[in-house]
Amino acid sequence: MTRVLVVDDEPQILRALRINLRVRGYEVDTAATGGQALEVAGHHPPDLVILDLGLPDLDGVEVIGGLRGWTSAPIIVLSGRADSTDKVKALDAGADDYVTKPFGMDELLARMRAAIRRAAPAEETPQVRLGGLVIDLAAKRVIRQDGPDIRLTPTEWHLLEVLLRHPGKLMSQRQLLAEVWGPGYADATGNLRLYMTQLRRKLEPDPARPRWLLTEPGMGYRYQPDEDERQEAGVSLPRQQRLDHRRKSRGPEGAPGGRPGAPAGER
Repeated sequence: MTRVLVVDDEPQILRALRINLRVRGYEVDTAATGGQALEVAGHHPPDLVILDLGLPDLDGVEVIGGLRGWTSAPIIVLSGRADSTDKVKALDAGADDYVTKPFGMDELLARMRAAIRRAAPAEETPQVRLGGLVIDLAAKRVIRQDGPDIRLTPTEWHLLEVLLRHPGKLMSQRQLLAEVWGPGYADATGNLRLYMTQLRRKLEPDPARPRWLLTEPGMGYRYQPDEDERQEAGVSLPRQQRLDHRRKSRGPEGAPGGRPGAPAGER
């Protein structure tokens, strides 16, 4: 049985989540403070943590840091803070996802399932399909069905591999910079934008309106699989988000979607 630790100082949210999660077969522990959360997690290691940032004793980011010192269990932040700065801080501290209050239970459950699947030991998936392209991560080849292979630089490969190995997950700019370029490049966001633009030019049918390599403004980037690829990768999105994704791909009057007038590197 999957053990979930819910951390929130609002009694009604603790009660609602405890009831809803137990009905769905989860084992649930609760905590109303950051100190209590760390203590409970130490005695009963969770498989997943749902964490509010606005706790009475510790900031939620501190709690994330405390948990990340010894556990890799997925952490989903559930907070009323909608500012992108708070989201980036939580993600950089080690959170896996961020849900803003008020929230829908179906969406939260879908994000929990996706986080648990990503955390589970998975078989190696060396090939990913992007439309008419096959990305062979083991052989480091981009195979085009109707033409020669697409060549990528070593840095482009590294960046693409990090994104593809985390389907559906928001990767902050700092996470990607540290992973691809190293700890000394935490502020080199221009490098990241440049290489994302290059990847889109090589891999996206319409680089100005990306289909798979998406920008989350002010936060980072996400590899968004198509519906069939998402199922194979174990990524589940709520119904409304699937509908929004389809609308974006169609755009107005059936035209390709996207944010008009935005530079290619900022989409």
